[in-house]
Amino acid sequence: MRLSLIVALVLVGGSLGAQAPSDYPIQPVPMSQVKVTGGFWQAKLETNRTVTIPHILEQNEKTGRVDNLRKGAGLMPGDYVGRRFNDTDIYKIVEAASYSLISHPDPALAKQLDALVAIIAKAQQPDGYLFPARTINPAKPAPGVGTERWQYENTGSHELYNSGHMYEAAVAHYQATGDRAFLDIAIKNANLVATTFGPDARKDAPGHEEVELALVKLYRATKDQRYLNLAKFFLDERGVHGNVSENYTEQSWQLYNDRPYRQDDLPLVYQPRAQGHAVRGTYVYNAMTDIAAMLKDPKYNLAVDRLWQDVVSKRVYLTGGLGSVGGTEAFGDDYALPNRTAYTETCASVGGLLWYHRMFLKSGDAKYLDAFEQTLYNGLLSGVSVKGDTFFYQNPLESAGRNERSAYFDVACCPANLARLIAQLPGLIYATDGNQVFVNLYVSSEADVVVKGAKVHISQTTNYPWDGNVRFSITADRAVRFPLKVRVPGWLGGSVFGTDLYTFATPNVEPARVGVLDFGLRTDRPGWYSPEDIPIGPDHSPVRAFVTLPMPIRRIVANPGVKDDVGKAAIQRGPIVYALEAVDNGGKILDVPVPMTTTFTPAFKSDVLGGVTVLTATLPATGEAPARTITAVPYFAWANRGRGEMVVWIRQ
Repeated sequence: MRLSLIVALVLVGGSLGAQAPSDYPIQPVPMSQVKVTGGFWQAKLETNRTVTIPHILEQNEKTGRVDNLRKGAGLMPGDYVGRRFNDTDIYKIVEAASYSLISHPDPALAKQLDALVAIIAKAQQPDGYLFPARTINPAKPAPGVGTERWQYENTGSHELYNSGHMYEAAVAHYQATGDRAFLDIAIKNANLVATTFGPDARKDAPGHEEVELALVKLYRATKDQRYLNLAKFFLDERGVHGNVSENYTEQSWQLYNDRPYRQDDLPLVYQPRAQGHAVRGTYVYNAMTDIAAMLKDPKYNLAVDRLWQDVVSKRVYLTGGLGSVGGTEAFGDDYALPNRTAYTETCASVGGLLWYHRMFLKSGDAKYLDAFEQTLYNGLLSGVSVKGDTFFYQNPLESAGRNERSAYFDVACCPANLARLIAQLPGLIYATDGNQVFVNLYVSSEADVVVKGAKVHISQTTNYPWDGNVRFSITADRAVRFPLKVRVPGWLGGSVFGTDLYTFATPNVEPARVGVLDFGLRTDRPGWYSPEDIPIGPDHSPVRAFVTLPMPIRRIVANPGVKDDVGKAAIQRGPIVYALEAVDNGGKILDVPVPMTTTFTPAFKSDVLGGVTVLTATLPATGEAPARTITAVPYFAWANRGRGEMVVWIRQ
């Protein structure tokens, strides 16, 4: 019997004490109650299911990742091969595949996951410890791992990081199948962690954040309050320790004292800005948001609001990419957002998406879903090819022609991370507080949701993001009246993230139109939820609502503090950021200026890059250069036709 996925991306946490945990005031409509029925996202979900997930499962076998677990289980000889965190590539793809099973049952895939779970179970130690990078040969562990358990955890052994991704995969597998086999493995490990760390045991902060939010997810699946307590404990431990054990080497001492890199120089509630490793940062901000929402903790609430504002004001790329510093994969200084060397790891986009969704669930503010959408269509989707079997780890906004997608990586955290986010998309489209329904994403879909005690069915039809026409048909099992809150995207307004980091060079002159058929229409301002009154009468006749979004092609300029973008402008239509690629423009594009007065024409091309809307324009003759036509394609689809130059921020 399949279990409903009660929680799609809401991972809530906090310490208990006298105050019982509450919940986010807004809840996502579970993905088990949503079916994507067509359009852009049905195609992406199908590619993820039939190509990307099987490809990653195969690569994990080819690269020895599954063999590491077999060695840990005593099923084959040999030392651990690869990075100490490679087990998470298996856990994340099990999670992705489990979510896929909820939307699309597949007995063969379910059997494949069962086989992996059986190997994981045999690799687990009797007391719950599960870390083949050390247990295969404790006297000679993988690089970065101590001969003793947790020896280098706070400097990066990744033991707790691995456990965190294992917990997330186990919960997803249980929710998809009802089988407790993997969940019991996670519980056994978490019980060990809960006795090893805590106020009366080892006081430490994990090296690579992830276990914090995963413990909360495990709490929600089991209702065991120890996991919730431990999640809060780990958050509170960051930035409070000044000494290290005498067992640390000089190298680990240096890593340990590089506290800002690990968000560990100040207690989290006092950190003034986003800093350090961008993936670690977004993961811990997710857990902080859980605490702010569940315990109504004012310090954590102020902290995540402050960190959010800092990110969208100074540290995010137009595509939603996060992390501008190579080598350390980190947030940069204020406005330090170089394009060609942008690190913008795909995993950081995943972490950002999870965080923005939580921030919306905490507040109901549309600005967080605007940032979510900007990242989803640009900074995330750029991480996977149109065919679904090659990937980017980094997602720069400019290329001299040296960038090429890879089938897999030595550090392969990004492909499965992306696959698990895409697989969860059905659970991100709608949300409710019990009295009203939020439409967060425009996706052809059907959803069943309970509103004011009535069972409501919503059908949405659209060709978004290529056009802005959206139609809804709503029915209910009894008479009921409730607000359908449709999001009027922020990209129709004056800026991209609601700050002065990226602003549109010209105003949008055509407003959005929203309304309920037979009950009138109105225009609404960008960046908020328009509450359309849905009156279902005693005869249960369907109520039809609509959203009409203009899709102007607009130029964007950056804050003058972003030195790399001075004298340049980007192009956006709807939620899609566009790029110029050399393959469409005579082999060279980096030095071609495009005046701000240039008029682009959109046209959908079913035979280009899997079917996209391209933009074309004619540039006038200048000097000895003749007039020429240029073509722009969606940024997410670049580097699918071989190597070549690419640019998002174009000289004016």
